[in-house]
Amino acid sequence: MMLVILLLSFLFFILGFILNESNAKYLLSGYNTMSVEDQSNFNLKSYLNFFKKFHIFLGISFLIGGCVLKYFVSENATGIFLGIYPIVAYLFLIIRSNKYSIGQYKKTNRIGIVILLFTLFGVIFLLFLGFQEDRLLIEGDQIVIEGFYGERLQFKDIDTVLLCNTKPEIAFKSNGFDLGEIKKGYFKTKSGEEIKLILNSSQSPMILIVKKSGQKIIYSTKNESNINLIGSISHFLKN
Repeated sequence: MMLVILLLSFLFFILGFILNESNAKYLLSGYNTMSVEDQSNFNLKSYLNFFKKFHIFLGISFLIGGCVLKYFVSENATGIFLGIYPIVAYLFLIIRSNKYSIGQYKKTNRIGIVILLFTLFGVIFLLFLGFQEDRLLIEGDQIVIEGFYGERLQFKDIDTVLLCNTKPEIAFKSNGFDLGEIKKGYFKTKSGEEIKLILNSSQSPMILIVKKSGQKIIYSTKNESNINLIGSISHFLKN
């Protein structure tokens, strides 16, 4: 996550120096579609000064905020910050840039605000779903894992259930939710194996379920004890 913070901070910072009066007619959205008359009436120099200051501040504040949250608060808080702060910042940029707006640029700004608001609400909704605990329940002769990436596992299809202290080294996420200590979905290990993680927390030891098909599921609860939970599973499997 630190690498993401560093890369995005650098990207935001450097963006403030990329746009200038020479290339604005090609790179500045809205301005590049204005008529020659509207471009001549647009206070480009003042806007570019604001644009530069904004991105310098965004790059520095993103770096400081990300580091403070990562090292002094939690991985989860850092993930929320990384997902929401840039969207809110660019909403501010577009709203403040309205004072420079004329003609087509003003229309482009309104569209940008709507898109960013929908994006913000979408990200918040996904974060809300991701932070909900996907519980592991025993119903009759099956294990039920709740959530978007959950499933129903028949006891007869389970080969092994045991505790593990560490999860395999993850190369990348194939499909799922990955934010801080919370990981839900399909992940590719460095050895090339695809596994399913339903980690509601970083609690260790975790529960490893190996299906007879060979597929592995690693689960960790948030509000209970993984040790107590595997005890309940083992009791039902034996019976």
